[in-house]
Amino acid sequence: MQNTKLRNVAIIAHVDHGKTTLVDEMLKQGGIYRDNQATVERVMDSGDLERERGITILAKNTAVHYKDVKINIVDTPGHADFGGEVERILKMVNGVILLVDAAEGPMPQTRFVLSKALELGHKVIVVVNKIDRPDQRIHEVMDEVLELLLDLNATDEQFESPTLFCSGRQGTASYSPDVPGTDLTPLFETIVNYIPGPESDDEGPFQMLVSSIDYNEFVGRIAIGRIERGTIKQNQEIAVCNYHDPDAPAQKAKAVSLYQFDGLGRVPVTEATSGNIIAMSGIGDITIGDTICAPDCVEPIEFVKISAPTIEMTFSVNDSPFAGREGKFVTSRQLRDRLFRETLKDVSLRVSETDSTDAFNVAGRGEMSLSILIETMRREGYEFQVSPPRVLFREIDGRKCEPIERLVVDVPADAIGSVIEAIGRRKGDLLDMNPVGERMKAQFLVPSRGLFGYRNEFLTATKGEGIMASVFENYAPMKGEIARRNTGSLVAFETGEAVTYGLFNAQERGTLFIGAGVPVYGGMIVGECPKQEDISVNVCKKKQLTNMRAAGSDDALRLVTPRTLSLEQCLEFLADDELLEVTPENLRLRKRVLDHGDRMRIASKKK
Repeated sequence: MQNTKLRNVAIIAHVDHGKTTLVDEMLKQGGIYRDNQATVERVMDSGDLERERGITILAKNTAVHYKDVKINIVDTPGHADFGGEVERILKMVNGVILLVDAAEGPMPQTRFVLSKALELGHKVIVVVNKIDRPDQRIHEVMDEVLELLLDLNATDEQFESPTLFCSGRQGTASYSPDVPGTDLTPLFETIVNYIPGPESDDEGPFQMLVSSIDYNEFVGRIAIGRIERGTIKQNQEIAVCNYHDPDAPAQKAKAVSLYQFDGLGRVPVTEATSGNIIAMSGIGDITIGDTICAPDCVEPIEFVKISAPTIEMTFSVNDSPFAGREGKFVTSRQLRDRLFRETLKDVSLRVSETDSTDAFNVAGRGEMSLSILIETMRREGYEFQVSPPRVLFREIDGRKCEPIERLVVDVPADAIGSVIEAIGRRKGDLLDMNPVGERMKAQFLVPSRGLFGYRNEFLTATKGEGIMASVFENYAPMKGEIARRNTGSLVAFETGEAVTYGLFNAQERGTLFIGAGVPVYGGMIVGECPKQEDISVNVCKKKQLTNMRAAGSDDALRLVTPRTLSLEQCLEFLADDELLEVTPENLRLRKRVLDHGDRMRIASKKK
């Protein structure tokens, strides 16, 4: 039996195609706010990092009411590195709204999330968003979406999915690209009429798959998921089991409190029926993929196996001369607890122990997901150091294989030559290339390690006007050696405080990353050298004062403004023998071996 008063739908799209902005308007027109209530833009991006970067990192639930139907909406991340979030959320819904930018068209993440939705047999509503853009090309984009559906072997019904034309910012939707809409009624109508209600079986034994985990200081872990079968009451006895661990005994627990989503908040309820998306607290060590069921009918639900990570970094305890000065949590035990706690929330993250008790390998979907973890931890007061990212190789049929990414670039026509040349050096293969107005759109298959550190070079080559996006494609045999970095590092020679005189002499050797008055230690990287070799510089060197005068000796020393690196730029810059020291206040690049003499001995042995 279907629950006709309920719809569960996820909004999926590539990054920056307007998911969160559209949800804003759906909330406003769904009557969630009072008439005089102050609202913020992109209200679903509630985390500090999400607001600063303008991206969605965690999938979030909300609900609106249209006529007498409750529509549960899941806002999902669009960045490929958070694909694990999207994969597990799709188990909670019966249909998806596929958002496509009216100018950019389908991008790599559009392909990835749509393929996952089609595999689950979900109904799809195609929404061409941002139709008010001056560079929109609606008809070409519609053709590209149909080609994508064909490419992904969609069924006849999925191929004939309804298409709507929206402006998320203006809050309008229409059935035709030539007739402007006035509000989002066509979208709400299509959701209610086209997306089926969830199957409901209120009489059967209770069963629910945990698709998401939230954490609260007061009640601990909160399990979020859709009730597949039965009814749950507050304080009811329940059992927890897992499909991938069938031999483990079911764990007994109690549903201490239940919540349903309504608007931007959670409403406590005493009872919930099948088909509803609910949050439940009271189960100590619940994890994503667990099944909560009635104690007398323990039946685990199969959980989608999340794609394996492709990139790994080593997180270790900070052992630099400045260790322990700025961080609140600095020990290996604290670092270990925090990393393993993160795996409970993020299913696509993997943490493993190493030979050393002070270091842990952390594997994720991409540099972005790991840099978000690093930034979150440093804001919480953790101090640690990380290695350069490295790809995870696999052996397939006796051959060493590496992860390959599908890269799409959208660049000014005069820059496409230099981009193709750079991707070629990084062992990438050009798949196709099409003109889009005065710009060129090209697709490549590139090894993941070939994209390390490429973003800065790409932005320089396209004068900041290029758009690049990539998503994991498959594993393929090794493509050969790829040069990681063709510049060297300027390394501080002694410990002290950088002074103008020392920096003035050092800036002739390359680009500096620090200014005067910054504390440094021997082995710390203070700049970039244009040659492919490291140069030791003494930035703490003071001018020797004498009572002798000489012409020109008292001229003012002018320093070039140092280049400040962001966290992502630091990770891109790292060479194999370097580390990034992360503290709540500073990011410091350093050599693995700090002593200059030891580094020279290691270098001479390699020769």
